[in-house]
Amino acid sequence: MKEIYIADLVRLDENKPFDSTYLVLSKQQRTTKTAKPYLILSLGDNSGQIESRIWDPLDPRIAQDFNKGDVVKVRGCVSRFEGVLQLKVDQLRKVGASEFDRMDLLPSTTYDIDGLWAQLEQAVAGFTNPYLQLLVNTMLAEPQLRAAFREAPAAKQLHHAFLGGLLEHVVSLVGLAERVVPHYPILMKDLVLTGVILHDIGKIRELAWETGFEYTLEGTLLGHIQIGASMIEKVIDSIPGFPQRLKILVLHVILSHHGKLEFGSPKLPMIPEALMLNFLDDMDAKMQTLVSEFQKAARQGKGPGDMTDRIWALDQRTMLNSRAWLAEDRTVEAEVPAESIDTATTEAEQEYQPQSLLFPS
Repeated sequence: MKEIYIADLVRLDENKPFDSTYLVLSKQQRTTKTAKPYLILSLGDNSGQIESRIWDPLDPRIAQDFNKGDVVKVRGCVSRFEGVLQLKVDQLRKVGASEFDRMDLLPSTTYDIDGLWAQLEQAVAGFTNPYLQLLVNTMLAEPQLRAAFREAPAAKQLHHAFLGGLLEHVVSLVGLAERVVPHYPILMKDLVLTGVILHDIGKIRELAWETGFEYTLEGTLLGHIQIGASMIEKVIDSIPGFPQRLKILVLHVILSHHGKLEFGSPKLPMIPEALMLNFLDDMDAKMQTLVSEFQKAARQGKGPGDMTDRIWALDQRTMLNSRAWLAEDRTVEAEVPAESIDTATTEAEQEYQPQSLLFPS
């Protein structure tokens, strides 16, 4: 069991030394205004990450052979710089594999993996198109793919960047599609769901997640869209009688799901199902990014009324956790149960006599 997690640091006394084990997420050498070298590290575990400083890299208590991706034992203390929590590292050494538990260091989904997988299988069982159902079931039944799909992150550092993140993201999209697609009869539900389930399948080969989240060489050179389309086409070609037109539509949904050429899609969405997948995918990614940013702000010691750091995925905007900020205001009443709205009139409503502001009598 790890000593102190990143999420615990906000509750520690500033400048009080502590020891713990973290994963090195990044390492950069900088120099001060007086040309003295120092190191900027990003250290992380399964509860988050924190920016850290080593002001004297040549101190004999600081290991010289550690790099990004290594697990290190540090002694240091937290402090605030411009209101943001930072870690000052005084001692650091690399640790061996027997000295840490991988699950302590890598963030992971808070949902039950077996439960998520059951929801995925239930969705596929509801398909009415036999070819699409066979395609998805054939891919999900492959043991190596299945194991990777259940564990892979959905990204290196953006949305759902944690173990099980890919599966959580896909199941979330399944839930969205089940609600939204019936509203638009123009859409073929099974085609949308096929895209939802398989659109990021290439990430199981694009990403590596043994210690930290990195791109594989294949992922760097090809990207998950190309990898995924190739995997899907290979399975489609193994299914006797799979309709050629349906194959083209499936591949188009996969190739266009990022929505824009500048976002990495080889093609723009040009069928309704591809457009819907792009909308759902983008919405789910952005909402999960906000969740992560609000959690990060809390770890930094920010309050409900403080804005987040700039968010790359949202055009460098800062965001306010409106729900937390409103909840902090004790003058705001708790939500009124829906069944009481028609029968209950608050005291404020009884006293307030609305008058037209636009068309006064």
